[in-house]
Amino acid sequence: MRIDAARAWLMDQLVHSESAALDADCLLCAVLDCSRTYLFTWPERELDAAQWARLQALAARRVAGEPVAHLLGRREFWSLPLMVDASTLIPRPDTEVLVEQALARLPVDGTEPVLDLGTGTGAIALAIKSERPARPVWAVEFSEAALTLARRNSAALNLPLELRQGSWFGPLAGQRFALIASNPPYIDGADPHLAQGDVRFEPASALVAQEQGLADLRHIIQLAPDHLLPGGWLLLEHGWQQGMAVRQLLSARGFVQVETCRDYGDQERVSLGQWPATDDLLREVPCI
Repeated sequence: MRIDAARAWLMDQLVHSESAALDADCLLCAVLDCSRTYLFTWPERELDAAQWARLQALAARRVAGEPVAHLLGRREFWSLPLMVDASTLIPRPDTEVLVEQALARLPVDGTEPVLDLGTGTGAIALAIKSERPARPVWAVEFSEAALTLARRNSAALNLPLELRQGSWFGPLAGQRFALIASNPPYIDGADPHLAQGDVRFEPASALVAQEQGLADLRHIIQLAPDHLLPGGWLLLEHGWQQGMAVRQLLSARGFVQVETCRDYGDQERVSLGQWPATDDLLREVPCI
């Protein structure tokens, strides 16, 4: 079968996907080991029997709802090719907003350490390390399987991280950081979206939190000051309807410069605050 015919067949199979064309191209590129440009440059090229069989198998799994990232074993985040699997969340583009806001508060020449809590694939930690190589970047993950994945990504990208296994701040006694970033579980267990789309194939432990999704956010906010340097920042990704609640939690704990930044869909997605500096001379850094 020709490439253009195979692509048309795939799009017909994936008609119920919100990204049918992109899904089709990604699966074809994986089978043919080529770029998307190749698909449109050589549409008349033929798939051999083995390639066609593999494409059909991948299409069937995608039709069943399995995420493309799991089918391919990789996902790009912050232009970094990350290995992914079912042990943790698939990195989402909107989480890059968290990275952008972190970098805006981390001078290029600084050397104070940074922390990513609940690192999963290592996406946030590795993105920050790629832009601030002089800074030690720590990452904590509860799941042993996910931590192994983060370690593999760190090695493959030659971006060293200080990786620790444990629950939130548990393995960090005595450590303090210039900035703490986290994309913790924040979905209410009763949310109907848990039965839809890619999240059906992701671990509930990385998605769901008690207290209408606020339990882990509240826990991190409560304990973060014990691990922040004076003037340090806490940045948290959360659900699009949780901005006000997270701002209130930050302010009540004593954080200043509290605000919420919007994602690429113009939804409230990242809330942040600064722990007061000892001299109270706080530098304002607005959302970019």
